[in-house]
Amino acid sequence: MRLKTAASLALLGLLILLAGIGQLTFWAPADTVTASAPGDTKAAPLTVIGQGFLDHQGGPSRITIKGEGNFVLAVGRPDDVDAWVGKTAHNTVSGVSEDGKSLQVASTEGEATAPAPAGSDLWVETESASGQLEYTWSPPAGGEWSLLLASDGTKPAPASISVTYPNDTAMPWAVPLIIFGSVIIAAGAAMPLLSRFLGARNGGNGGSGGGSGSKVPAEAGREAAGPAPLKGEAPQEKGGTTALRVLLAGALSAALAGAPLVAAQAAESPSPSASQGASAAADVPVLVDAQLKRILEQVANAVSAGDAARDAAKLKTRLGGTELLVRSQNYKIRAKISAYRAPMPVRASKLLGSVVTTQRSWPRTVVAVTQGDGNVVPQVLTLSQSAPRENYKLLATAPMQPGSSFPAIPLGGTKQSAADDKTGLLYSGNEAMAALADRLSKTESAFKTKLVEGTGSPYISDTLEYQKESVKAGSNGVFKFTHTPVPAETKVFRTSDGGALVVGRLDFVYATTPKTKGDTLIADKAAAVLAGKESSSVGTSQTFAESVAIYVPPTGSSEPMKLVAAFRWLTSASVK
Repeated sequence: MRLKTAASLALLGLLILLAGIGQLTFWAPADTVTASAPGDTKAAPLTVIGQGFLDHQGGPSRITIKGEGNFVLAVGRPDDVDAWVGKTAHNTVSGVSEDGKSLQVASTEGEATAPAPAGSDLWVETESASGQLEYTWSPPAGGEWSLLLASDGTKPAPASISVTYPNDTAMPWAVPLIIFGSVIIAAGAAMPLLSRFLGARNGGNGGSGGGSGSKVPAEAGREAAGPAPLKGEAPQEKGGTTALRVLLAGALSAALAGAPLVAAQAAESPSPSASQGASAAADVPVLVDAQLKRILEQVANAVSAGDAARDAAKLKTRLGGTELLVRSQNYKIRAKISAYRAPMPVRASKLLGSVVTTQRSWPRTVVAVTQGDGNVVPQVLTLSQSAPRENYKLLATAPMQPGSSFPAIPLGGTKQSAADDKTGLLYSGNEAMAALADRLSKTESAFKTKLVEGTGSPYISDTLEYQKESVKAGSNGVFKFTHTPVPAETKVFRTSDGGALVVGRLDFVYATTPKTKGDTLIADKAAAVLAGKESSSVGTSQTFAESVAIYVPPTGSSEPMKLVAAFRWLTSASVK
């Protein structure tokens, strides 16, 4: 009888064990699940794939996109993608349906066309394809991201999208069944041995007094065996059956205790961290390193092409503001005066430092420190993006002053301050620029000890000397020198020590009038090229653009402001 019970237990355990194994193998759900966009999705020139979609079940393992002809997939911050889309009609893939089989797509009415997004500086990454693209999603950096799909901005964007996700369908009873089945099999195998052991033990106890020849009274034997059961009380079980029940109960308890843990683990799915959730906030830099390096390379290539051809038209895609003016005028002068000095080349081969703003509104301004062939010292480059659909343009360059050092900037981007904001600073950006203007205009400036240059930095002292020598050399002229900040170009970035880096421009005007009526003034050769004539009996004027960078200490510091970078170029002239 015990053998039949043991065999039955073993068979039951085997069936339970197979059921558990089956849930992990031939009954297990697929490793992945695929969801597709509805076939009736309305055509639009742009398709946006949002963060909610990318977060679903820890993110897609593969995105399959099909479209007609060539198209591009771009990766950008959600606010950048939204800004690029603007008022253009578009579809937005925001998530996955509850059954996991279809994508949730919403259509937004708007303008029928948009510029082609390929080549925009907003994107961290782009993938180009023709007909079909198999894309593996991997966040390029921390924080939130969106994807943008488009052809050329006039044709419909790809609408056939399918996404493959890891399948998180849980099989919480698989492991408990395997444990429980294994224990039952073990119990069935152990039952005959356990029963035999307990039976042998009971038999040994009953014959223990035979060797002494003494006779034990029947009453004593009954007392030794224990009191008789009361009426209505169940007889006491055999030792083997009791042990078996205890063993099975323990196995069941262990299996049941393990089930909730396994289920909980299976149900867990990655979710975006709190830091990622804040990615659209103001503390996210407007560029990642890969973007900045790519932009600098394109700027450097444009400058090289323009300089080589002395053609300002080749600069206009990547230069603007002061730098475009400086090089355009320089090309005009060098076309007439071959020996006139050329601007310093712009290189992107070595990025020594960067100042990337976390101000996500437009215009956006960033600063880079680079050096390469033809750069005796590192250059401070100021770049700006005027609007989402515009690329960054180089606005100014200034070589670092010998003996100066570039201030440390917080990792992960820095905040900007308004040019007139003095919070936490010894001087506001406007005050720093005004102080430099005063230093450049007066030998005994009130800021002589409050704004200094390095021992090897010649800019301020050279400018004062240049003005002094010009007066000496011009015996028949009256000279006036002014250095005036251009407020619209003053930008302030906070540094790691609580101070600030101020970049901007001053206009240096060198005006001359005759000392005596009838005297003739002869303009500088370069000025004459820009003015169209070289002599005047009324007056001459030259304007130089001075691109500068100044370090401003934090409030409470005893350190002076420091000139970090500076240079000037002739930009206009008049001979009256």
